[in-house]
Amino acid sequence: MATLRIPTPMRGFTGNQAEVAAPGATVGEVLKNLDARHPGIGGRVFDERGAVRRYVNVFLNDEDIRALNGLDTPVKDADRITLIPAMAGG
Repeated sequence: MATLRIPTPMRGFTGNQAEVAAPGATVGEVLKNLDARHPGIGGRVFDERGAVRRYVNVFLNDEDIRALNGLDTPVKDADRITLIPAMAGG
């Protein structure tokens, strides 16, 4: 199982846990399993087409998945996925 780091604004879905585990062979599978275990978080991560929302950054072991294979990026048990909502401001 991969470990996911959950940002503070999304922790309401995970019982205020900063880290949770979810199984999956790819980043996409892990994120879908995260939503199955913690209903509602998927709506904050995925858009209506099933793509990662543009204001959410997803990192696999400090690498942006957009620079890898996106949601199809393979995941190993010891991997860490970090969700980071983009900051807005001006």
